[in-house]
Amino acid sequence: MQNQNQGMVTYDDEIDLRELFSVLWQGRWLISMISSSACLLAIIFALLTPNQYQANVLLAPAQKNSSGMSSALGQLGGLASLAGINIGDGQDGDTRIALEVMQSRSFIEQFIKQSGITIEIMAAKSWDSDTKRLLIDENIFDTNSRQWTRTPPAGRELVPSLWEVYEVFLDMLVVSEDKKTGLVSVSIEYFSPYLAKQWVENYILAINLYLQQRKLARIEKNIRYLQEQIATTSVAEMREIFFTLIEEQVKSKMLVEASPDYAFTTVSEAMVPEEKSQPKRALIVILAALLGGMLSICLVLCRHYWFNGNSSVNDS
Repeated sequence: MQNQNQGMVTYDDEIDLRELFSVLWQGRWLISMISSSACLLAIIFALLTPNQYQANVLLAPAQKNSSGMSSALGQLGGLASLAGINIGDGQDGDTRIALEVMQSRSFIEQFIKQSGITIEIMAAKSWDSDTKRLLIDENIFDTNSRQWTRTPPAGRELVPSLWEVYEVFLDMLVVSEDKKTGLVSVSIEYFSPYLAKQWVENYILAINLYLQQRKLARIEKNIRYLQEQIATTSVAEMREIFFTLIEEQVKSKMLVEASPDYAFTTVSEAMVPEEKSQPKRALIVILAALLGGMLSICLVLCRHYWFNGNSSVNDS
């Protein structure tokens, strides 16, 4: 008798595929309704989401020193170290620093401020391809009075701060490095394909200028330090060394000033994108249909076995 009961329990725990398909067939209208509703909402969402375009530029680390200059700096490197200055950086190190600076908050905030693109970043809502005009959301910024009209998020001011603008711009920016080739890809995604191209070009100009000026400031500091050492020492040999180091620093300064593409040179220039990068409307609808179908199937099965379970408990 006990063996028969065990056999019955085992049988009840098995999944009856025929019953499963029967349950799904009975709930086909609910499954169809939920899936269709999910597809309809996804279509509406996809159609209301404005197009965005991605402009890309491919860069290579710039060669900063000729072989002759590199040799001279190498010979004087030990003397410069004794003098307490650094007259040469490794190119790999410079590239690493440049990549970090490109994505740093201080540099991006400076780029946004100098470019004057806060309104375009924070208040744009779409791009009119017919008139080729960027559309501004008047609920965020009034173009007539030139005043911010938005309802700021919690903890934010009416006028967006540079920190808030930086966070939005960082979502538009993608910087990646190919470890094999050493090439760097920079892209900006935005409503306007023309502004996306313009911004990514200006961004590269800004990083080159920023790092060039920082290098020049370091060289000027080295020269001032060496001049101070010359003024405080009377040893002829040391003064000669300092003069030699100053000469090399002046040469290095000339090379930096003559290199507008200080950090990166352009391998592939940015083009005005003709095809949108977002939204992927077909993918959105397909994913919504799959998600709606799975949720509706789960709902039908849970409802069936829940009611059957309650009925069995009540009968017992």
